[in-house]
Amino acid sequence: MLFGKHFRKYYLKYALFFLTGVFVLIAVDWFQLEIPKIIGSIIDNLYEDVIDEQMILDGIKRIAVLAGIIGLGRFLWRYTIFGASRRIEYQLQNVMFRHGTKLSQSFYAKEKVGGLMSYFINDLQAIRMAFGPGLLMLVDGLFLGGFAIYRMANLNGRLTLIAAVPMLLLTAVMVFIRKSMSAKFKLRQKAFEELSDFTQENFSGITVIKAFVREAKEYLLFRQRNDELYNKHMGFVKYMVFVNIIISIALNVVILTIIVYGSILVIYRDAFGLTAGQLTEYISYFFTLIWPTMALSRFIQIQSQAKASAERIEAFLDHEIEVKDGQDLLRNVDDLRGSIQVKDLTFQYPDGDVPVLKGVSFDIKAGEMVGILGRTGSGKSSLVDLFLRIYNLNEDQVFIDGHDIMKLPIQTVRETIGYVPQDNFLFSETIYSNIGFAYQDIDEQKIEEAARLSDVYDNIMEFKEKFNTVLGERGVTVSGGQKQRISIARALAKNPEILILDDSVSAVDTKTEEAIISNLHRVRKGRTTIFIAHRISTVKRMDKIILLDDGKVVAVGSHKELLKTSTLYQDMVRRQQLENLVQGGSSNEGL
Repeated sequence: MLFGKHFRKYYLKYALFFLTGVFVLIAVDWFQLEIPKIIGSIIDNLYEDVIDEQMILDGIKRIAVLAGIIGLGRFLWRYTIFGASRRIEYQLQNVMFRHGTKLSQSFYAKEKVGGLMSYFINDLQAIRMAFGPGLLMLVDGLFLGGFAIYRMANLNGRLTLIAAVPMLLLTAVMVFIRKSMSAKFKLRQKAFEELSDFTQENFSGITVIKAFVREAKEYLLFRQRNDELYNKHMGFVKYMVFVNIIISIALNVVILTIIVYGSILVIYRDAFGLTAGQLTEYISYFFTLIWPTMALSRFIQIQSQAKASAERIEAFLDHEIEVKDGQDLLRNVDDLRGSIQVKDLTFQYPDGDVPVLKGVSFDIKAGEMVGILGRTGSGKSSLVDLFLRIYNLNEDQVFIDGHDIMKLPIQTVRETIGYVPQDNFLFSETIYSNIGFAYQDIDEQKIEEAARLSDVYDNIMEFKEKFNTVLGERGVTVSGGQKQRISIARALAKNPEILILDDSVSAVDTKTEEAIISNLHRVRKGRTTIFIAHRISTVKRMDKIILLDDGKVVAVGSHKELLKTSTLYQDMVRRQQLENLVQGGSSNEGL
């Protein structure tokens, strides 16, 4: 039984299911023990001088009625108990996934995908087993076993004592080894988690593995981890098999004792008062008692596994949601127009040692097209993460339309912004679904228009299924440039007040880049657009360029202004002109 704070509420929520199932299960346990009694009476009747045929027929009819009741009862308790466990598993999956979407980037920087997936597969299955089969085995073991022992004691107390002592000792041993079983199960789960993560990472990076001819080495590493999982799993299974063997030996010894001793009691019936029918009835009760003993043993195994899994899931669900709305939110904020003010912004990542942004200040007016330029590691993407409220920051540092971003609802901020990330992540869905990702339902004409604006429409029309083409995982079935342009189309289809493109045209040629930027100048009038870039060609036509270096703003102005005032900008222009000359272009191409 699981009584952690994330699990106990389900006992109350599904109390009717559980109570109905338990009541029916207990009733079935009682009725099924009537059958050995009827059979025993029939056997004793066969030893009489005059056989009562009517009594035998009545006994058969009663058995048939009881079989019908038992069959219906077993259907009902399966529907209620197992049905409730499936519902709990379904709801826990939803709760866990929803919680996972709220966790911060710092959490996912530490946790691996394979480990998280094991929570949703193995650990949830162990929880379901505790609520379903685990509850069944506990109730069935206690009540069916109790009823069987009660009837056995009524038939012959001495024989029952002989049978009960080893059974009680066996139960005590199972309770004693429970902790050891739980520890072995945790080791197995950890090994499964590591193997899942290794496999997921290798298949995601299969192109890199092939490019570096690492197939054989990665196979050996996989085999090593697979061997670890195999050994941990076999250690757990061997332990369980050993326990089951001990149980089987104990049961067989008890059965042999009952048969031998019971036969002696029947032979000396006059002295001990035990008939052949009663011995048959007694043996039937004992064979019935085997299942409760096995059920309680299995319950301990299920409970041990569930306890280990519950601790892992609770640790996941208890992980603090770091990025969330504060208590002093600004309510009923009018639609944001897109102006951004940054005032003396200093930011350090939660797991970082030094600030990545240092005293950054600038203004972006609503409707401006702005470029943020800087060398690798200058803090450009970190700035975008703060605009999107991916991380927490101090109050009075970033403002949208004059409102402190830390006092605006996170949903409002993110609905206002359209974002094209560096990695251009695409889902394993159709191109249509990827472009229309921001909406439940979007007009097909808007999807096509967004594709045209991002200069990817003609490429899409070359595919056999056109917009219904299903992309592979992370968009592996399209080129890097096509991925970038589909990502841009996805953001354009949202038509946000603020559009941020994080190095989003680096994989396309300068002609395509120019076409995309021209389209954005045309359709984004009156709406704020921010380009994060490395290439001068990307930002030279912007209303304003913000130049970052080492986490600081070193210059702000137009392309022409920066050519006159910023030595760093001049140096970047010269370097890119030289790169173009080396590549065979003119010195001004792409600038």
